[in-house]
Amino acid sequence: MMRHYPIFMDLHERRALVVGSGEVAERKAEALRRCGALVDIHPAFDPRALDGCALAIGAEAPEADLRALSAEARARGIPVNIVDRTELCSFITPSVIDRDPVTVAVSSSGTAPVLARMLRSRIEAMIPPAYGRLAALADRFRAKLRRHIPDIAMRRRVLEDIFAGRVADLVFANRDSEAAALFADKLGNSGPASRSGMVYLVGAGPGAADLLTLRAQRLLGEADVIVHDRLVTDDVLDMARRDAARINVGKARANHCMKQADISSLLVRLCREGKRVVRLKGGDPLVFGRGGEEAEALEHAGVAFEIVPGITAALACAAQARIPLTHRCAARSVTLVTGHTCNGSLDIDFQAAVQFGGTLAIYMGIATLPLLRDGLAAAGQDPLTPAALVEWGGTRRQRTLFGTLDELVERAVVRSTGGPALVLVGPAVGAGGTLHEAGSGQRGVARSQCLLVCPSACT
Repeated sequence: MMRHYPIFMDLHERRALVVGSGEVAERKAEALRRCGALVDIHPAFDPRALDGCALAIGAEAPEADLRALSAEARARGIPVNIVDRTELCSFITPSVIDRDPVTVAVSSSGTAPVLARMLRSRIEAMIPPAYGRLAALADRFRAKLRRHIPDIAMRRRVLEDIFAGRVADLVFANRDSEAAALFADKLGNSGPASRSGMVYLVGAGPGAADLLTLRAQRLLGEADVIVHDRLVTDDVLDMARRDAARINVGKARANHCMKQADISSLLVRLCREGKRVVRLKGGDPLVFGRGGEEAEALEHAGVAFEIVPGITAALACAAQARIPLTHRCAARSVTLVTGHTCNGSLDIDFQAAVQFGGTLAIYMGIATLPLLRDGLAAAGQDPLTPAALVEWGGTRRQRTLFGTLDELVERAVVRSTGGPALVLVGPAVGAGGTLHEAGSGQRGVARSQCLLVCPSACT
């Protein structure tokens, strides 16, 4: 049995009484005003103030006034709420997620309001403000939708397609005018809604589900098919719809369970079948994730796609290992490098990397770590430059080994457990080692390196 019956009241231009003074009383009054209520605030209770009221709230008033307000309102059949006094209430106020005109309310029936607020925060993070705009768009076409599609079941199918299809995608991408035009086009089709396919190249981040972007979480909950790499964790996959198909196309170095060309063809085929496809990649899809190649294939095939960024490994590993990638007094640039390219070689401009300085982040670098050390040394890299090897970065399994490149080469093979690893080299890594102890390219155009620069220095 539910203790309270959930209900939403229309208070527009209706009188509401707030008895009390102080911050809480004012917050309650402001919430009522946002609903269009005509609010009267009285520091003390006068029974005459209830005349013509649709609702009453008591907060921060003398005990006798609060009890009198509760008794009088109940006797008159006026809903009354006394803040933090459930025994004096005929209704309770929930924690609210406001996505006007969409409203979500969370209540613990007054037993644990702090818990209700915590749950509200979690739910709020999964409901972007764009849902309100989507609901408002549907309201604009409601009358026309009923005229064009009188059959209720068919109308429901059309709306389901709209709310989980391309119209919603356009709204979430802040392309409301295009969404409205597509909504209008759909009204001309009185037959069953035809699903238009869509592919999303989504960054899954380092593996922790709570480091996914809000957009990635939403898309996982709506996708028909999840095409994922081996580095995508079960925690992230659990965010998907339970009935969504899952296809593992994971690749390890020199061990590809599906060729890249076949993956691209799969994405095209699924999209043309009308599926909403999430192509889920560890980290960010455009940072050594072959997202650029897949985007090119989708563009060439003429199928619709979008790219959703994720937290790339260099950011996740450095943050969890407390390594500052940039530091005004130690490193004013970050160079992202892949440890191997399409032909398996190490293709790095060592002279440029050493000359420019900063922090060097090498993805997938364990196998080529000796070549990396030798190349940097030949280019003049100080052999005592701090370095770190981070395995399973950004997850609960993260392991970090600090030292010089010589030390990492000696210990990496024994230390590694076969997980994804990132190598960080540079003066700022030494600061990371201190903090740690205190607290405990794209193949083709930009094939192997990406340079990020901060122009300011400590001076």
